[in-house]
Amino acid sequence: MPIMRTIRVLPFLVLAMTLRLCAAPMTDQDREHLLVHFEMTGHMLAEEVRGLSPAQLEYKASPDRWSIRECVSHLAVAEPDYWRDLQKAVKAPPDMKDKKSVATDADIMWYGIDRVVHTKTGGGHEKVDTYKNLGEALAKFEELHATMIAYIKTTNDDLRAHSFGDRELIDCWQWMLEISTHAERHIQQIREIKADPNFPKK
Repeated sequence: MPIMRTIRVLPFLVLAMTLRLCAAPMTDQDREHLLVHFEMTGHMLAEEVRGLSPAQLEYKASPDRWSIRECVSHLAVAEPDYWRDLQKAVKAPPDMKDKKSVATDADIMWYGIDRVVHTKTGGGHEKVDTYKNLGEALAKFEELHATMIAYIKTTNDDLRAHSFGDRELIDCWQWMLEISTHAERHIQQIREIKADPNFPKK
């Protein structure tokens, strides 16, 4: 009986191994682009907040705007959700063969740079007082950032083959990039706060 069971199961094992071997990993170029961007945003955020006083961290250009500490808290709150969403999407069967992303890679890049259009944060990610202490928020951000960089360096997942999102479909490689460009967007916001004429001198 055990032998017959093995014979019946064997074709499925062979098929599973074949599918795994045929799965295409990220291209070297895609991997390098993600790695460079994530390393850049991690470095940029640390540099922008280094040495700031409590008054500088809590300064708001207006009551309805975020402070620098709140920007970093937002990243620490939002990025774990973004990362979990990515992992869930990659575990689903590949489905981008007959689909088309609504955005180009350049569009995703511009999202991090273009601060002309402001969007309202939702989904619980607007809870910017979750981390009252900058050091705690920054540590949470950097810990997850390191996890994502390690994933980028080692994964064999074909992120281009998996879709992400329902209404505005993109592929998972683009979503991975958008996690980093989202951080870049808030780094730009921090620079705007620091450039405000009333920003505390110390």
